[in-house]
Amino acid sequence: MPEATARLRPAPSPGSTGHFPASGEELATSRVRVLSVLVEDGQNTLTKIAGAVRRRGFHIRGLSIGPTREPGRSRITLEVDHGHAEADQVRKQLERLVDVVEVEDLTGDEVHNRELVVAKVKTLELARLIQRGAKVISTDTDGTTVEFSGDRDEIFDFVEELARHGIVDVVRSGPLVMRRTV
Repeated sequence: MPEATARLRPAPSPGSTGHFPASGEELATSRVRVLSVLVEDGQNTLTKIAGAVRRRGFHIRGLSIGPTREPGRSRITLEVDHGHAEADQVRKQLERLVDVVEVEDLTGDEVHNRELVVAKVKTLELARLIQRGAKVISTDTDGTTVEFSGDRDEIFDFVEELARHGIVDVVRSGPLVMRRTV
């Protein structure tokens, strides 16, 4: 399953400390922006947001969406590779959409950053995965299913470790990002 490992390889970006680089020089080299978008729930909201990003030539590297504590609203977290365009263009495009309540660029902020991996591996020799912090969800005749959460770099390292244990299947969430201080 080498394709899955290569596909899950993160772009050069956040450090393993769980927060994104603060200096302009580091951001310029990573080209990845982290946007938190508060939206009104509605038909095609995600399609409209993806379309606004695509029209500007940006590449979505990671995406997660979930409900907020306010009924009728969701929070979308986007990791966007801004390519050759200006980094603020995507934020401005999103702010123009009717369904969008607020857009925050969290790129230079100290944030809590987590992703989740659920994987089925062939081996029952799980000691090394468990030492890394994996939790066994279930064991079956065709493999053992484990879960692991961490920042982007920890997730990449964990997926590489999984490859050595014979990945049967792997699913990875998008980024969940929250500012450390308000």
